[in-house]
Amino acid sequence: MLKREFLELLEKDKEFRYAVAGLLGYREILDELRRLREDFNKLYQKSLEHDKRFEIIEEELKKLREDFNKLYQKGLEHDKRFEILEKKLLEHDKRFEAIERKLLEHDKRLEAIEKKLLEHDKRFEVIEKRLEEHDRKFNEILEEIKRIWETLAEHNRRLSNVEDVLGALAESTYAKFTLDTIAYECVASGDRIVSWQRNARVDNEDIDLLIVTERKVYVVEVKVRPKHSDVGKLLAKTEIVKKNFPNKEAIPILTGTRIGSEVMNYAISKGVRVYSW
Repeated sequence: MLKREFLELLEKDKEFRYAVAGLLGYREILDELRRLREDFNKLYQKSLEHDKRFEIIEEELKKLREDFNKLYQKGLEHDKRFEILEKKLLEHDKRFEAIERKLLEHDKRLEAIEKKLLEHDKRFEVIEKRLEEHDRKFNEILEEIKRIWETLAEHNRRLSNVEDVLGALAESTYAKFTLDTIAYECVASGDRIVSWQRNARVDNEDIDLLIVTERKVYVVEVKVRPKHSDVGKLLAKTEIVKKNFPNKEAIPILTGTRIGSEVMNYAISKGVRVYSW
């Protein structure tokens, strides 16, 4: 009861409060209040600093919120793109399923082809064995043909030697006949053979028979089967001989055994004597 009355007096009676404050030590209270004010000011300064820091934090949070919104928008865009990709993947899955079905069909067809190939391989093995047998027989035939060709080559070589001998013999015979004919003409005309030479060489030109008399020089070309070109060569050789025997008449003679009429008429038209034996 006393306590309540005391408290009511403190609340209602100002002079009573001051009196009580004096009794309690007003100066100590003021000092305490001053310290409280200083502490409050410090707290207030700290609160201001905190406010600044909170403002910075709020700015950062604002930026973070903006960045988050941007990321959120990008996330929405990505979601849309993912939805599109999912749809495409579903389409691809359907296409892959169709491809897989086709591949299974191809596998079955390949299995059938492999079976046929195995059958063909067996048939090819039989054919290869037959071909090997044919190759063996063919090689035997080739060896026999080779031996025949070698025999024919030897025969050809011998025939060629015989032809060379016969050709040389024929040329010598035709040259002898021509020499005898010229000797007979010389006796009849009063001329005389001074020299004669088989396979003579005048200014690097080969002459089959060169007969020199007191008045004339005979250039003889011996050919078993002469051609038109042989007539031209004989005339060119005659011109060379004429330069070496300027004081004698140079007479070209074509002699052989199988002289055609065209070559003979051509030679005669060029002033060449033709002796056909």
